[in-house]
Amino acid sequence: MKISVKAPAKINLSLDVLHKREDGFHEVEMIMTTVDLADRIDLLELKEDKILVEVSEGFVPNDSRNLAYQAADKLKQRYHIKKGVSIYISKNIPVAAGLAGGSSDAAATLRGLNDLWELGLSLDDLASIGTEIGSDVAFCVYGGTALATGRGEIIHSIASPPPCWVILAKPPIGVSTADVYRRLQVDKIQHCDTQKMIAAIERKDYKGICDNLHNVLEDVTFSLYPQVEHIKAQMKRFGADGVLMSGSGPTVFGLVEKESRVHRIYNGLRGFCKDVYAVRLISHPHS
Repeated sequence: MKISVKAPAKINLSLDVLHKREDGFHEVEMIMTTVDLADRIDLLELKEDKILVEVSEGFVPNDSRNLAYQAADKLKQRYHIKKGVSIYISKNIPVAAGLAGGSSDAAATLRGLNDLWELGLSLDDLASIGTEIGSDVAFCVYGGTALATGRGEIIHSIASPPPCWVILAKPPIGVSTADVYRRLQVDKIQHCDTQKMIAAIERKDYKGICDNLHNVLEDVTFSLYPQVEHIKAQMKRFGADGVLMSGSGPTVFGLVEKESRVHRIYNGLRGFCKDVYAVRLISHPHS
């Protein structure tokens, strides 16, 4: 039996860091939403008791370092599954981009194997397992739009933003999330107004959403990689309504309401940036 599952990327409409916790992680408050740039996960049941991972991109690990592998292994161990699975990951989401590609692959693997192995688990059950794999996995299990707190693993679903276009642009660099957080001086940042963003989303106030985009990690990433700040400035210049870096970067996204502007912004960015995508918000969570 074979199952295919979509693994959509996420963007951060806001990202705030409240303080450093005793466990070494940072306490965060983030509003995340999914977009329709997605990897595809193909799951094929094996009689042999093993996990095989194949990835369309050669530089992505295909062993126990891969988060989809870890997701399958967690389910096998917890529910004493004696069958195996072959996992093929068709990558469309850029790697190390601040778009939660690896986390979404893990979440899609959890959802798909829940069906393939007829485990009958709820999304809450799968999200709980996902927190053991990575901070963004729980959100990716649910999809849609949510407020994430704790270290990012406590998920509170909220209303979806109004539909719009999203332009994504990633420079040819990778950013270490751990390095960005290590350099962040929490006592010196200007915090997000998370409740104001939630209120704008619930009112379907597109301008209010654009006005309240805020990511406290931007300044750190910009200081390390000035080309990320350059992309943000150019995206604004080309006419995006609201622009922000996603996660710890390096991907920058622009929200665009009018379709007539999409091609102009896309083509302008493609002049100096290879990885540019024009996608839509995904308004609905996973069922």
